[in-house]
Amino acid sequence: MLTKRLIVCLDVREGKTTKGVKFQDNIDVGDPVEMAQRYYEEGVDELVFYDIGASPAKKDILMDVVRRVAARIFIPFAVGGGLRTTTDMRRVLLAGADKVSIDTAAVRNPNLIVDGAAQFGSQCIVLGMQAKRVGRSEAVPSGYEVYVEGARVAAGLDVLRWARQAEALGAGEICLNSIDADGTEGGYELEVTRMIGEAVRIPVIASGGAGEPEHLRQVLTEGKADAALIASMVHFGKYSIPEIKRSLARSGVPVRLTW
Repeated sequence: MLTKRLIVCLDVREGKTTKGVKFQDNIDVGDPVEMAQRYYEEGVDELVFYDIGASPAKKDILMDVVRRVAARIFIPFAVGGGLRTTTDMRRVLLAGADKVSIDTAAVRNPNLIVDGAAQFGSQCIVLGMQAKRVGRSEAVPSGYEVYVEGARVAAGLDVLRWARQAEALGAGEICLNSIDADGTEGGYELEVTRMIGEAVRIPVIASGGAGEPEHLRQVLTEGKADAALIASMVHFGKYSIPEIKRSLARSGVPVRLTW
């Protein structure tokens, strides 16, 4: 049985790790390089670094921070935020990232997924998807719509249709974030996660809403996710990586234990 992955997300703005609720009211919580090393030493399976200021402001990603994080950790490391071309992807990969996460740019130009997969392999291409519950309609039959530009702008895309299209174009993973649950620590959005997990064959990373280990157990089993992304529950010291993994293991969820 494949183990489920635990991934820590570092949202970075102007060189500092930051955290908000539903993409608003962000506060700085620490140095991303030091935090990345701590989570690596605690046994996290992967890390994701998002430069949340790069895409909305159409700025370049913080390459120096990417290099410094990559020099400290030896686990899969994905980077996203402001990546608009395959040249941007190449720069990030050469700086030490193992994967790139594309979101708004992929919606604006779906061929970016095709070109990225062709040049670097599908395993490098993570589709970031911001999903918001809007109710079922002819345009959005799943009831969940894709948002872009830092979850500020409705894209007019149904999440299920976009997930299937991205897989066909060559995406290797989907990181599905619930805008409604983001930062609330009230649990993942199981309905949309299960919907995507059952619709595609590539791994689905659940994001948005983790507050306690039981939330991870739910999304990794009932929600059909292959990995769970967390932030607040470790950034603010509520839980450690070993505590979360031990709890998951006791619940029968297959995870990688290193102690």
